[in-house]
Amino acid sequence: MVDQPQPGLSRRHLLGVAGAGAGLALVPAFPASADSAARGTAGTHPTPAEAWPVGEPYQPLHGGTFSGPAVAASRDPLVRYRWTDPVAADPLQVYQLRPVAAWTQTPASFDGLHSAATGRCGITVKGAGSIRFDFGLESPAWLEFDSADLSGTVEMSISEYNEPGVVNPGPAHPVKTLAPVRYGDSFRLELNADLFEGVRFGWIHVRTFDRPWHITAVRAVCQAKPTNYNGTFHSSDEQLNRLWYAGAYGVRVGFQGTYMAPILMDRGDRYGWAGDCNPIQSAALVAFGDWDYVKANLDRTVDSSFGIETYSLYWVLSLLEYYQHTGDTATLTGYLDNATGKLDHGDDIYADPNITFYGWDERLGGGFDRPNQPETKAAYRMLFIRACLEFADAAESVGRADLAATYRATAARRRAELHADPNWFRSLGVHALGEAVNAGCVDDGERAEVYDLEFADRLNRLSFSTFNQFYILQAMAALDRHDEALVTLRDNWGGQLDYGGTTFFEVFRPDWLQVLGRNDPVPNSQSGWTSLSHPWGGGVTSWLSQEILGISPTSPGFGTVDVFPLPGRGVRSVSGSVPTPHGTVSAEFDLDSGTGQVVVPAGSRARIGIPSGGRRIERIQVNGRQLWRDGTFHRTAGVGSARQAGDRVVLDDVPPGRYRLKATYRGAAGSPPRPAGWNYPMRFVRHDTATGGNWGTAYGRDGHVLFNYDAAGQHLASLPGYVSSVTPWSGGNSSCLNTVWESGTGDARALARDASGGFPRNAGVLYSMTPSPGGMTMVVDVAADPGAVYQLAMYFVDWDSTARRVCVEVFDLDTLKRAVPVQLVDDFHDGHYLVYRCDRPVRIRVAHVLGANAVLSGLFFDPAGSGRSSGPGSGPRSH
Repeated sequence: MVDQPQPGLSRRHLLGVAGAGAGLALVPAFPASADSAARGTAGTHPTPAEAWPVGEPYQPLHGGTFSGPAVAASRDPLVRYRWTDPVAADPLQVYQLRPVAAWTQTPASFDGLHSAATGRCGITVKGAGSIRFDFGLESPAWLEFDSADLSGTVEMSISEYNEPGVVNPGPAHPVKTLAPVRYGDSFRLELNADLFEGVRFGWIHVRTFDRPWHITAVRAVCQAKPTNYNGTFHSSDEQLNRLWYAGAYGVRVGFQGTYMAPILMDRGDRYGWAGDCNPIQSAALVAFGDWDYVKANLDRTVDSSFGIETYSLYWVLSLLEYYQHTGDTATLTGYLDNATGKLDHGDDIYADPNITFYGWDERLGGGFDRPNQPETKAAYRMLFIRACLEFADAAESVGRADLAATYRATAARRRAELHADPNWFRSLGVHALGEAVNAGCVDDGERAEVYDLEFADRLNRLSFSTFNQFYILQAMAALDRHDEALVTLRDNWGGQLDYGGTTFFEVFRPDWLQVLGRNDPVPNSQSGWTSLSHPWGGGVTSWLSQEILGISPTSPGFGTVDVFPLPGRGVRSVSGSVPTPHGTVSAEFDLDSGTGQVVVPAGSRARIGIPSGGRRIERIQVNGRQLWRDGTFHRTAGVGSARQAGDRVVLDDVPPGRYRLKATYRGAAGSPPRPAGWNYPMRFVRHDTATGGNWGTAYGRDGHVLFNYDAAGQHLASLPGYVSSVTPWSGGNSSCLNTVWESGTGDARALARDASGGFPRNAGVLYSMTPSPGGMTMVVDVAADPGAVYQLAMYFVDWDSTARRVCVEVFDLDTLKRAVPVQLVDDFHDGHYLVYRCDRPVRIRVAHVLGANAVLSGLFFDPAGSGRSSGPGSGPRSH
């Protein structure tokens, strides 16, 4: 990781050497004027866009300088750039990145690849082949290169991962490979009217070659909405720092034109969704303080729920959070009728809401796969209660005591209905219980059992959607389980960084890391082609500011604020700031030294929580004067009072000012908790790449299903007594399509008709609806008897190519919880078995990763512990 550029460097040095992001390099695409270079500024006097090699649609960076502090944890090239008074109406600006690395499979075709990552690109093309360029982070960008002597033909590609991208039909160019458009000696990949895609990797493909030629520059032209980092976060845990800034970066780059949305490779759905925007706006408020931008987004998305009932309620919550941060009474009162209409509608449908979508997790219906699950209906009801209560508080603050009374009464009535049944929470899953905790529906006497039911298990509390994970984190904090919440935060968001991500994903499984290489194509899912830049994952930034840094408003516009830094057994120190209309609230605290500082701006009053880190607080000094000793408060520094609250001491009614804190502790600090292991209830046994279609030598002693064996839709099945049915889904999302690849073949990869292994054979297959947006996975349900213990083998063959790659997940069919780690099947032209030990009915979900579609040819049942398969390729395999 290279050092951050330091203040005082010339603009040309700044742009040409290190940029402003760790390990990244901004291209010196326009010359610096002499006066700006002498002052050590950047962007003060930008050269007009016409002077760039290509006439770009937006002006280069201007209106600010690289004057902010260096941030080692951030990869954002603009983390140091500070615009003067940016507003939502400002047009986009552009900046350029050069690659950090270049790679080819045909090194004889290219000389000087290393130069692409320097300020003097000089690549000599000596033959056909492809060059892959890594730009170091995902950006909203388009790809360009310069050549004065190009000969032959070229194409260009972009992607979020290390293979050229392909997405579903809908955008202008779902295949992200195209011949470039020439502008003089420059060549630009133009895949849509907006130009930009989510670009991490780019390719130049030399398709035909007749004589040597040269590439003199390669760049990603990135676009940005003027946005300043007015919030900060730092802790003793570098991963948490990286997570905060990665979440903020993913949100910042999603500010595009007139909306907040993903910068993903264009799938045709790059626009603001009211529900998606709840964690996005939450992160924007703490990281940037872009109040007018958030307001503009509320205006744009007020009717953008797309028929998703929960999204109307999340929009209300976004409005209320905006109001808490800004105190913008006019906007709140202007939307009172709209918000009450949404809440009244929620009350009308409360008994039986039509929940078409709640998240991509299997337990939430797998997105749009299975609407109206009991879990999603229950979660909606809890979300409704929360929205009513938070709305009532806001209404009261603007003098609408009538509305406050109405919606408090509605929430109380619905809560009483829940508690009429003492077992009300015992049938709920982690998502509904999370919403219940966040709504305040869980009584003190229920908290421990609620935690043990669904949150104690490290695997169970992971959600497939980074969107839903945000609300589970909120619930864990509300249950005072911050240490465990940090484990989940590292598992989910930290795992995405470990994969190589620089923005957060639409969906994620931590066990992807066990089967994928760094920056490999990820499994696609119920969400379609998986986005690796989905700002709804930015909720982690908001959570860290609110729960670990501990800064949150307690009245509209930060008239009052809680500053409760929460370093703990695993995080020894934390510091940072949150922008407010009155100025910045900042806090820092170090548990090892017991020292800290809080700044409360004029116009705010604070409560300050002194953390204990598991020890007893004996004394507290504020600005060098004793305030607390052995449980007794001594008035000082204008602090109104102090009290013991749990294991911390809370200073109440703290006026504006700067407060130096010193705490003296008794006892030893606790050790960081050790994360529990992964509690998968079933076991993956092995990969088998040796048996091929001769299944009778290894599998099927109890039974088998050969899909589409005799004709499309005609499966050849002999089920064991403990399996009542095997059901491929049909008629909706995640459906299985049917075909016969080949009949009467002598190819040994085809499954034999029976255990004798004779010929001829048929090659039948279930396949996914790829590239349909909702058809990237397919599902087969195996209805086994409860308690039946058996071996299940799945057979895959990439009959007509070598390009397919598929991902396989197995769930408990009754609970829809994950039962075994994900497995990847690749390079399976010659056939490939996955073998599992099962003890329950299961759901199999086969997801497309690469190639034409996902496929599955057969299932085989054997007694548990069968080990008849042996020979090369039959053992466990790692990637």
